[in-house]
Amino acid sequence: MNELQLKVLELLKEDARRDAELIATMLDRSIEEIKQVIAELESDHIIVKYATVVNWSKVDDEKVTALIEVQITPERGRGFEGIAERIYLYPEVKSVYLMSGAYDLLVEIEGKNLKEVASFVSNKLSPIDKVLSTKTNFILKKYKQDGIIFEEHEDDHRLIISP
Repeated sequence: MNELQLKVLELLKEDARRDAELIATMLDRSIEEIKQVIAELESDHIIVKYATVVNWSKVDDEKVTALIEVQITPERGRGFEGIAERIYLYPEVKSVYLMSGAYDLLVEIEGKNLKEVASFVSNKLSPIDKVLSTKTNFILKKYKQDGIIFEEHEDDHRLIISP
């Protein structure tokens, strides 16, 4: 990956709405060159999707998000890949990460309520062959995601008193 590609990725990561013309101006390059770089990054699946970060707590939305720690026994010849694939194909699953430490996979799911999440864990996740245990953690509030702070920061307005 060359320096120009990295710069384009950083600019798009900061704001995916930036168009090729603006990026070209920012990097002092031609629009055609930037369009070519973006097309290559997309075709190589380095840029996978352009997404919006939403602060769902500001929306009248009752979604429940859970992080599930999953311990599994790796499959012979495939390791964790086959089991991870079975899990990430469920539509409720938002993310799956291979982890080091006390558990093997971290699974992020979204449901309409606590009961729906519990049903997913007991009826779909736990019965998978090679799943040894699960531990479900519910997200109560998001303060920061993908480098974006959700809460408005209030400056400290206390008076400074010195002796």
